[in-house]
Amino acid sequence: GQIPSEAIGSRRGYLHEIPDQLATMRTLLKKAERIEKVESAPKMINEAFIAMLTGRPGPVHLEMSPDLMGNEIDFNEYRDAFLPPPPCANANDIDLAVSLLKKARKPLIYVGGGAQHAAREVNELSSLIEAPVTCFRSGRGIVDDRNYRSQVFPAGRRLWKNADVVFAIGTRLKYPQLYWGLDKNIKIIRLDIDPKEFEKYPDIEIALVGDAKTSLETLLPLVADEMKSPPKSREEELVTLKKDIQAELEENVRPQMEYLKAIRDVLPENGIFCDEITQVGFTSWFGMPIYRPRGHINCGFQGTLGYGYASALGVKVVNPDTPVVSISGDGGFLFTATEMATSIEYGINLVTIIFNDNRYANVYRQQKEWFGERFIASELHNPDFVTMARSFGLKAFRAESPNALRASLEKAFSNDEPTLIEVKQEHDLPTPWRYILEPPVRGKGAL
Repeated sequence: GQIPSEAIGSRRGYLHEIPDQLATMRTLLKKAERIEKVESAPKMINEAFIAMLTGRPGPVHLEMSPDLMGNEIDFNEYRDAFLPPPPCANANDIDLAVSLLKKARKPLIYVGGGAQHAAREVNELSSLIEAPVTCFRSGRGIVDDRNYRSQVFPAGRRLWKNADVVFAIGTRLKYPQLYWGLDKNIKIIRLDIDPKEFEKYPDIEIALVGDAKTSLETLLPLVADEMKSPPKSREEELVTLKKDIQAELEENVRPQMEYLKAIRDVLPENGIFCDEITQVGFTSWFGMPIYRPRGHINCGFQGTLGYGYASALGVKVVNPDTPVVSISGDGGFLFTATEMATSIEYGINLVTIIFNDNRYANVYRQQKEWFGERFIASELHNPDFVTMARSFGLKAFRAESPNALRASLEKAFSNDEPTLIEVKQEHDLPTPWRYILEPPVRGKGAL
Protein backbone atom coordinates (compact mmCIF):
# COMPACT_ATOMS: atom_id res chain seq x y z
CA GLY A 1 0.00 0.00 0.00
CA GLN A 2 0.86 3.65 -0.43
CA ILE A 3 -0.71 7.06 0.02
CA PRO A 4 -2.53 8.65 -3.00
CA SER A 5 -0.33 9.03 -6.07
CA GLU A 6 -0.40 12.83 -6.17
CA ALA A 7 0.62 13.03 -2.49
CA ILE A 8 3.77 10.89 -2.62
CA GLY A 9 6.71 13.03 -1.55
CA SER A 10 4.57 15.91 -0.27
CA ARG A 11 5.26 15.11 3.42
CA ARG A 12 1.88 16.54 4.44
CA GLY A 13 1.27 13.82 7.00
CA TYR A 14 -1.12 11.54 5.10
CA LEU A 15 -2.29 8.45 6.98
CA HIS A 16 0.55 5.87 6.96
CA GLU A 17 2.89 8.24 5.07
CA ILE A 18 6.60 7.43 5.20
CA PRO A 19 9.00 10.05 3.77
CA ASP A 20 10.57 7.61 1.30
CA GLN A 21 9.02 4.19 1.63
CA LEU A 22 10.90 2.70 -1.33
CA ALA A 23 14.27 3.81 0.04
CA THR A 24 13.43 2.28 3.40
CA MET A 25 12.44 -1.05 1.88
CA ARG A 26 15.48 -1.14 -0.43
CA THR A 27 17.79 -1.11 2.59
CA LEU A 28 16.11 -4.29 3.86
CA LEU A 29 14.98 -6.31 0.86
CA LYS A 30 16.31 -7.78 -2.36
CA LYS A 31 14.14 -5.57 -4.58
CA ALA A 32 11.58 -2.79 -4.03
CA GLU A 33 9.54 -1.09 -6.77
CA ARG A 34 6.39 1.02 -7.18
CA ILE A 35 3.60 0.20 -9.63
CA GLU A 36 2.79 3.61 -11.10
CA LYS A 37 0.54 2.51 -13.99
CA VAL A 38 -2.19 -0.10 -13.81
CA GLU A 39 -1.00 -1.59 -17.10
CA SER A 40 2.40 -2.26 -15.56
CA ALA A 41 1.08 -4.44 -12.74
CA PRO A 42 1.19 -7.92 -14.38
CA LYS A 43 4.70 -7.44 -15.77
CA MET A 44 6.05 -6.02 -12.51
CA ILE A 45 4.52 -8.83 -10.46
CA ASN A 46 6.21 -11.34 -12.76
CA GLU A 47 9.50 -9.50 -12.36
CA ALA A 48 9.07 -9.50 -8.59
CA PHE A 49 8.68 -13.27 -8.49
CA ILE A 50 11.71 -13.72 -10.74
CA ALA A 51 13.81 -11.48 -8.49
CA MET A 52 12.60 -13.28 -5.38
CA LEU A 53 13.32 -16.79 -6.61
CA THR A 54 16.48 -16.49 -8.73
CA GLY A 55 20.03 -16.25 -7.45
CA ARG A 56 20.09 -15.91 -3.69
CA PRO A 57 16.39 -16.03 -2.67
CA GLY A 58 15.07 -13.00 -0.85
CA PRO A 59 11.90 -11.03 -0.11
CA VAL A 60 10.63 -8.43 -2.59
CA HIS A 61 8.43 -5.35 -2.07
CA LEU A 62 5.86 -3.93 -4.51
CA GLU A 63 3.78 -0.91 -3.59
CA MET A 64 0.75 0.69 -5.25
CA SER A 65 -1.38 3.74 -4.45
CA PRO A 66 -5.06 3.21 -3.60
CA ASP A 67 -6.26 5.41 -6.47
CA LEU A 68 -4.56 2.99 -8.91
CA MET A 69 -5.81 -0.12 -7.16
CA GLY A 70 -9.41 0.83 -7.94
CA ASN A 71 -8.85 1.21 -11.68
CA GLU A 72 -9.80 -1.33 -14.33
CA ILE A 73 -8.14 -2.11 -17.65
CA ASP A 74 -8.95 -4.42 -20.53
CA PHE A 75 -7.63 -7.92 -19.98
CA ASN A 76 -4.09 -8.51 -21.21
CA GLU A 77 -2.74 -12.04 -21.36
CA TYR A 78 0.59 -12.49 -19.61
CA ARG A 79 2.59 -15.67 -19.43
CA ASP A 80 3.86 -17.05 -16.15
CA ALA A 81 7.16 -15.68 -14.95
CA PHE A 82 10.05 -17.59 -16.50
CA LEU A 83 12.64 -18.72 -13.98
CA PRO A 84 16.02 -19.56 -15.53
CA PRO A 85 17.65 -22.83 -14.45
CA PRO A 86 19.94 -22.60 -11.40
CA PRO A 87 23.44 -21.65 -12.59
CA CYS A 88 26.37 -24.05 -12.38
CA ALA A 89 29.81 -22.86 -11.33
CA ASN A 90 32.44 -22.34 -14.00
CA ALA A 91 33.84 -25.65 -15.33
CA ASN A 92 37.49 -24.59 -14.95
CA ASP A 93 36.90 -23.54 -11.35
CA ILE A 94 35.20 -26.88 -10.66
CA ASP A 95 38.25 -28.70 -12.09
CA LEU A 96 40.52 -26.71 -9.77
CA ALA A 97 38.31 -27.59 -6.80
CA VAL A 98 38.36 -31.29 -7.72
CA SER A 99 42.15 -31.23 -7.95
CA LEU A 100 42.44 -29.62 -4.52
CA LEU A 101 39.97 -32.06 -2.94
CA LYS A 102 41.90 -34.98 -4.41
CA LYS A 103 45.05 -33.87 -2.57
CA ALA A 104 43.31 -33.20 0.75
CA ARG A 105 44.36 -35.30 3.72
CA LYS A 106 42.10 -33.71 6.33
CA PRO A 107 39.17 -32.25 4.36
CA LEU A 108 36.30 -30.50 6.11
CA ILE A 109 32.94 -29.52 4.63
CA TYR A 110 31.18 -26.48 6.14
CA VAL A 111 27.57 -25.89 5.06
CA GLY A 112 24.96 -23.16 5.47
CA GLY A 113 21.37 -22.46 4.51
CA GLY A 114 22.33 -22.22 0.84
CA ALA A 115 23.08 -25.95 0.87
CA GLN A 116 19.79 -27.15 2.37
CA HIS A 117 18.35 -28.08 -1.04
CA ALA A 118 21.58 -29.95 -1.87
CA ALA A 119 21.54 -32.34 1.10
CA ARG A 120 21.81 -35.46 -1.06
CA GLU A 121 24.82 -34.11 -2.92
CA VAL A 122 26.56 -32.92 0.26
CA ASN A 123 26.13 -36.35 1.81
CA GLU A 124 27.52 -38.02 -1.30
CA LEU A 125 30.55 -35.72 -1.36
CA SER A 126 31.15 -36.28 2.36
CA SER A 127 31.14 -40.04 1.79
CA LEU A 128 33.37 -39.87 -1.31
CA ILE A 129 36.18 -37.91 0.35
CA GLU A 130 35.50 -39.11 3.94
CA ALA A 131 35.05 -35.53 5.13
CA PRO A 132 33.18 -34.48 8.28
CA VAL A 133 30.41 -31.92 7.73
CA THR A 134 29.91 -29.08 10.19
CA CYS A 135 27.81 -25.92 10.31
CA PHE A 136 26.42 -23.23 12.56
CA ARG A 137 22.64 -22.69 12.67
CA SER A 138 21.30 -22.71 9.16
CA GLY A 139 23.10 -25.82 7.96
CA ARG A 140 21.64 -28.07 10.65
CA GLY A 141 20.14 -31.33 9.38
CA ILE A 142 21.80 -31.38 5.96
CA VAL A 143 23.62 -34.43 7.30
CA ASP A 144 21.65 -36.48 9.83
CA ASP A 145 23.20 -35.99 13.28
CA ARG A 146 23.21 -39.76 13.75
CA ASN A 147 25.81 -40.00 10.97
CA TYR A 148 29.36 -40.00 12.39
CA ARG A 149 30.43 -37.45 9.75
CA SER A 150 27.91 -34.91 11.03
CA GLN A 151 29.68 -32.72 13.57
CA VAL A 152 28.12 -29.86 15.54
CA PHE A 153 29.59 -26.37 15.65
CA PRO A 154 32.02 -26.75 18.60
CA ALA A 155 33.34 -29.98 17.05
CA GLY A 156 33.75 -28.10 13.77
CA ARG A 157 36.15 -25.70 15.49
CA ARG A 158 38.27 -28.59 16.69
CA LEU A 159 38.33 -30.06 13.18
CA TRP A 160 39.19 -26.64 11.71
CA LYS A 161 42.49 -26.73 13.62
CA ASN A 162 43.98 -29.48 11.46
CA ALA A 163 41.93 -29.21 8.25
CA ASP A 164 44.03 -28.73 5.12
CA VAL A 165 41.11 -28.13 2.72
CA VAL A 166 37.74 -26.64 3.70
CA PHE A 167 34.85 -26.81 1.23
CA ALA A 168 32.32 -24.13 2.28
CA ILE A 169 28.93 -24.60 0.59
CA GLY A 170 26.12 -22.03 0.72
CA THR A 171 27.45 -20.25 3.79
CA ARG A 172 28.90 -16.89 4.76
CA LEU A 173 31.57 -18.84 6.69
CA LYS A 174 31.58 -15.92 9.10
CA TYR A 175 32.47 -17.51 12.42
CA PRO A 176 35.34 -19.71 11.21
CA GLN A 177 36.98 -16.88 9.26
CA LEU A 178 36.47 -14.22 11.92
CA TYR A 179 37.05 -16.25 15.07
CA TRP A 180 38.62 -19.67 14.43
CA GLY A 181 41.63 -18.29 12.59
CA LEU A 182 43.41 -18.74 9.27
CA ASP A 183 46.95 -19.54 8.19
CA LYS A 184 48.83 -20.49 5.03
CA ASN A 185 48.20 -24.20 5.56
CA ILE A 186 44.41 -24.09 5.19
CA LYS A 187 42.94 -23.87 1.69
CA ILE A 188 39.32 -22.73 1.36
CA ILE A 189 36.97 -23.54 -1.51
CA ARG A 190 33.74 -21.55 -1.43
CA LEU A 191 30.61 -22.39 -3.41
CA ASP A 192 27.95 -19.67 -3.30
CA ILE A 193 25.28 -18.39 -5.66
CA ASP A 194 25.89 -14.77 -4.61
CA PRO A 195 29.12 -13.36 -6.13
CA LYS A 196 29.12 -10.54 -3.57
CA GLU A 197 29.94 -13.08 -0.86
CA PHE A 198 33.45 -13.52 -2.24
CA GLU A 199 34.23 -9.82 -1.73
CA LYS A 200 33.80 -10.04 2.05
CA TYR A 201 36.64 -12.44 2.87
CA PRO A 202 39.63 -12.46 0.51
CA ASP A 203 41.39 -15.51 2.01
CA ILE A 204 39.93 -18.13 -0.29
CA GLU A 205 41.70 -20.44 -2.70
CA ILE A 206 38.88 -21.16 -5.16
CA ALA A 207 35.60 -19.27 -5.68
CA LEU A 208 32.76 -21.28 -7.24
CA VAL A 209 29.90 -18.97 -8.23
CA GLY A 210 26.77 -21.05 -8.70
CA ASP A 211 23.88 -22.95 -7.22
CA ALA A 212 24.96 -25.53 -4.65
CA LYS A 213 22.94 -28.47 -5.99
CA THR A 214 23.62 -27.84 -9.68
CA SER A 215 27.33 -27.27 -9.14
CA LEU A 216 27.76 -30.31 -6.90
CA GLU A 217 25.96 -32.48 -9.45
CA THR A 218 28.70 -31.52 -11.91
CA LEU A 219 31.53 -31.84 -9.41
CA LEU A 220 30.63 -35.21 -7.87
CA PRO A 221 31.31 -37.51 -10.87
CA LEU A 222 34.63 -35.74 -11.40
CA VAL A 223 35.61 -36.35 -7.79
CA ALA A 224 34.51 -40.00 -8.07
CA ASP A 225 36.69 -40.44 -11.18
CA GLU A 226 39.70 -39.03 -9.34
CA MET A 227 39.30 -41.28 -6.30
CA LYS A 228 41.25 -44.34 -7.38
CA SER A 229 40.70 -45.98 -4.01
CA PRO A 230 38.44 -45.12 -1.07
CA PRO A 231 40.05 -42.75 1.45
CA LYS A 232 41.00 -44.04 4.86
CA SER A 233 38.00 -44.17 7.18
CA ARG A 234 37.83 -41.49 9.87
CA GLU A 235 34.93 -43.14 11.66
CA GLU A 236 36.83 -43.91 14.88
CA GLU A 237 38.22 -40.35 15.07
CA LEU A 238 34.86 -38.72 14.40
CA VAL A 239 32.81 -40.98 16.67
CA THR A 240 35.23 -40.20 19.50
CA LEU A 241 34.95 -36.48 18.78
CA LYS A 242 31.14 -36.66 18.85
CA LYS A 243 31.19 -38.45 22.21
CA ASP A 244 33.70 -36.05 23.72
CA ILE A 245 31.77 -32.95 22.60
CA GLN A 246 28.47 -34.42 23.80
CA ALA A 247 29.94 -35.19 27.22
CA GLU A 248 31.38 -31.68 27.46
CA LEU A 249 28.08 -30.06 26.54
CA GLU A 250 26.16 -32.19 29.03
CA GLU A 251 28.58 -31.09 31.74
CA ASN A 252 28.85 -27.38 30.94
CA VAL A 253 25.33 -26.48 29.74
CA ARG A 254 23.46 -29.28 31.50
CA PRO A 255 20.08 -27.55 32.19
CA GLN A 256 19.56 -26.54 28.56
CA MET A 257 20.79 -29.89 27.26
CA GLU A 258 18.37 -31.79 29.50
CA TYR A 259 15.41 -29.82 28.17
CA LEU A 260 16.58 -30.27 24.58
CA LYS A 261 16.90 -34.02 25.16
CA ALA A 262 13.32 -34.12 26.46
CA ILE A 263 12.12 -32.36 23.30
CA ARG A 264 14.16 -34.61 21.01
CA ASP A 265 12.87 -37.74 22.77
CA VAL A 266 9.27 -36.82 21.90
CA LEU A 267 9.60 -34.93 18.61
CA PRO A 268 9.36 -37.49 15.76
CA GLU A 269 12.30 -37.94 13.40
CA ASN A 270 10.62 -35.89 10.69
CA GLY A 271 9.60 -33.16 13.15
CA ILE A 272 10.67 -29.53 12.85
CA PHE A 273 12.22 -27.55 15.71
CA CYS A 274 11.80 -23.74 15.65
CA ASP A 275 14.12 -21.75 17.87
CA GLU A 276 14.04 -18.28 19.41
CA ILE A 277 16.55 -15.91 21.02
CA THR A 278 16.64 -17.66 24.38
CA GLN A 279 19.13 -19.72 26.37
CA VAL A 280 17.69 -23.05 25.22
CA GLY A 281 17.50 -21.66 21.68
CA PHE A 282 21.19 -20.70 21.65
CA THR A 283 22.10 -24.14 22.95
CA SER A 284 19.97 -25.81 20.28
CA TRP A 285 22.31 -24.46 17.60
CA PHE A 286 24.74 -27.20 18.60
CA GLY A 287 22.97 -29.24 21.30
CA MET A 288 19.73 -30.36 19.62
CA PRO A 289 20.16 -33.41 17.35
CA ILE A 290 18.58 -32.75 13.95
CA TYR A 291 17.78 -35.60 11.58
CA ARG A 292 16.45 -33.92 8.43
CA PRO A 293 17.10 -30.93 6.15
CA ARG A 294 15.29 -27.83 7.38
CA GLY A 295 14.59 -29.58 10.66
CA HIS A 296 15.94 -26.60 12.62
CA ILE A 297 14.34 -23.24 11.79
CA ASN A 298 16.24 -20.33 13.29
CA CYS A 299 16.75 -16.59 13.31
CA GLY A 300 19.77 -16.51 11.00
CA PHE A 301 22.49 -13.92 11.46
CA GLN A 302 20.13 -11.08 12.43
CA GLY A 303 19.39 -12.61 15.86
CA THR A 304 15.85 -11.23 15.88
CA LEU A 305 14.30 -11.37 19.35
CA GLY A 306 10.57 -12.06 19.16
CA TYR A 307 10.45 -13.56 15.67
CA GLY A 308 9.95 -17.15 16.84
CA TYR A 309 6.30 -17.81 17.66
CA ALA A 310 4.83 -16.07 14.60
CA SER A 311 7.44 -17.69 12.35
CA ALA A 312 6.71 -21.14 13.79
CA LEU A 313 3.01 -20.68 13.04
CA GLY A 314 4.03 -20.10 9.42
CA VAL A 315 6.21 -23.21 9.46
CA LYS A 316 3.26 -25.27 10.69
CA VAL A 317 0.92 -23.84 8.04
CA VAL A 318 3.39 -24.88 5.33
CA ASN A 319 3.85 -28.32 6.95
CA PRO A 320 0.38 -29.17 8.29
CA ASP A 321 1.04 -32.92 8.56
CA THR A 322 4.48 -32.58 10.17
CA PRO A 323 4.96 -32.24 13.95
CA VAL A 324 6.36 -28.76 14.69
CA VAL A 325 7.58 -27.52 18.07
CA SER A 326 8.36 -23.88 18.82
CA ILE A 327 10.45 -22.70 21.75
CA SER A 328 10.57 -19.16 23.10
CA GLY A 329 11.72 -17.29 26.14
CA ASP A 330 9.15 -15.30 28.05
CA GLY A 331 10.36 -11.97 26.65
CA GLY A 332 10.54 -13.15 23.06
CA PHE A 333 7.13 -14.82 23.16
CA LEU A 334 5.42 -11.64 24.33
CA PHE A 335 6.41 -9.88 21.08
CA THR A 336 3.76 -11.87 19.16
CA ALA A 337 1.77 -13.64 21.89
CA THR A 338 -1.52 -12.33 20.51
CA GLU A 339 -1.00 -14.58 17.47
CA MET A 340 -2.46 -17.28 19.71
CA ALA A 341 -5.75 -15.93 18.39
CA THR A 342 -4.57 -16.71 14.86
CA SER A 343 -3.65 -20.27 15.84
CA ILE A 344 -7.19 -20.86 17.13
CA GLU A 345 -8.97 -19.09 14.29
CA TYR A 346 -7.18 -21.13 11.62
CA GLY A 347 -6.57 -24.35 13.55
CA ILE A 348 -2.77 -24.11 13.41
CA ASN A 349 -1.81 -27.05 15.59
CA LEU A 350 1.57 -25.81 16.75
CA VAL A 351 3.13 -26.97 20.02
CA THR A 352 4.80 -24.04 21.79
CA ILE A 353 7.15 -24.15 24.80
CA ILE A 354 7.75 -20.98 26.83
CA PHE A 355 10.88 -21.00 29.00
CA ASN A 356 9.98 -18.43 31.64
CA ASP A 357 12.60 -16.92 33.96
CA ASN A 358 10.96 -13.47 34.28
CA ARG A 359 13.83 -11.68 32.59
CA TYR A 360 15.67 -11.06 29.36
CA ALA A 361 18.30 -13.55 30.44
CA ASN A 362 20.97 -12.69 27.88
CA VAL A 363 20.68 -8.96 28.54
CA TYR A 364 20.74 -9.61 32.29
CA ARG A 365 23.87 -11.77 31.95
CA GLN A 366 25.66 -9.12 29.89
CA GLN A 367 24.78 -6.38 32.37
CA LYS A 368 26.05 -8.59 35.18
CA GLU A 369 29.32 -9.61 33.49
CA TRP A 370 30.16 -6.52 31.42
CA PHE A 371 28.65 -3.59 33.34
CA GLY A 372 29.24 -4.31 37.02
CA GLU A 373 25.70 -5.52 37.73
CA ARG A 374 24.12 -2.22 36.71
CA PHE A 375 20.77 -3.75 35.72
CA ILE A 376 18.17 -1.87 33.71
CA ALA A 377 15.08 -3.07 31.83
CA SER A 378 16.12 -6.72 31.96
CA GLU A 379 13.63 -7.94 34.58
CA LEU A 380 10.12 -8.81 33.38
CA HIS A 381 6.69 -8.80 35.00
CA ASN A 382 4.94 -11.62 33.17
CA PRO A 383 1.38 -12.87 32.91
CA ASP A 384 0.43 -16.39 33.87
CA PHE A 385 1.14 -17.90 30.46
CA VAL A 386 -0.99 -21.01 31.03
CA THR A 387 -4.04 -18.95 32.00
CA MET A 388 -3.38 -16.53 29.17
CA ALA A 389 -3.17 -19.34 26.60
CA ARG A 390 -6.37 -20.97 27.86
CA SER A 391 -8.17 -17.64 27.60
CA PHE A 392 -7.40 -17.70 23.86
CA GLY A 393 -8.66 -21.29 23.61
CA LEU A 394 -5.35 -23.17 23.53
CA LYS A 395 -4.60 -26.32 25.48
CA ALA A 396 -2.02 -25.32 28.08
CA PHE A 397 0.20 -27.12 30.58
CA ARG A 398 2.90 -26.23 33.07
CA ALA A 399 6.10 -28.28 33.37
CA GLU A 400 8.56 -27.97 36.22
CA SER A 401 11.31 -30.31 34.95
CA PRO A 402 12.62 -32.00 31.79
CA ASN A 403 10.67 -35.16 32.66
CA ALA A 404 7.49 -33.13 33.14
CA LEU A 405 8.12 -31.40 29.81
CA ARG A 406 8.52 -34.78 28.15
CA ALA A 407 5.14 -35.90 29.49
CA SER A 408 3.46 -32.63 28.49
CA LEU A 409 4.86 -32.87 24.97
CA GLU A 410 3.50 -36.38 24.57
CA LYS A 411 0.04 -35.06 25.48
CA ALA A 412 0.42 -32.07 23.18
CA PHE A 413 1.33 -34.10 20.10
CA SER A 414 -1.42 -36.63 20.74
CA ASN A 415 -4.05 -33.86 21.07
CA ASP A 416 -3.21 -32.34 17.66
CA GLU A 417 -4.48 -28.87 18.52
CA PRO A 418 -2.81 -25.54 19.38
CA THR A 419 -0.95 -26.12 22.64
CA LEU A 420 1.29 -24.10 24.95
CA ILE A 421 3.58 -25.47 27.65
CA GLU A 422 5.12 -23.11 30.20
CA VAL A 423 8.41 -24.19 31.76
CA LYS A 424 9.65 -22.31 34.81
CA GLN A 425 13.33 -21.70 34.02
CA GLU A 426 15.91 -21.30 36.77
CA HIS A 427 18.00 -18.13 36.90
CA ASP A 428 21.68 -17.82 35.98
CA LEU A 429 21.93 -20.74 33.61
CA PRO A 430 25.41 -21.62 32.35
CA THR A 431 26.12 -19.62 29.22
CA PRO A 432 26.04 -21.45 25.86
CA TRP A 433 28.05 -18.62 24.30
CA ARG A 434 31.28 -20.25 25.41
CA TYR A 435 30.73 -22.65 22.47
CA ILE A 436 29.73 -19.96 19.97
CA LEU A 437 32.46 -17.33 20.38
CA GLU A 438 35.47 -19.55 21.03
CA PRO A 439 39.06 -18.30 20.57
CA PRO A 440 41.08 -19.09 17.43
CA VAL A 441 42.76 -22.43 16.82
CA ARG A 442 44.83 -21.24 13.85
CA GLY A 443 46.93 -18.24 12.98
CA LYS A 444 47.41 -15.26 15.25
CA GLY A 445 46.26 -15.86 18.82
CA ALA A 446 45.67 -19.58 18.34
CA LEU A 447 45.43 -21.64 21.49
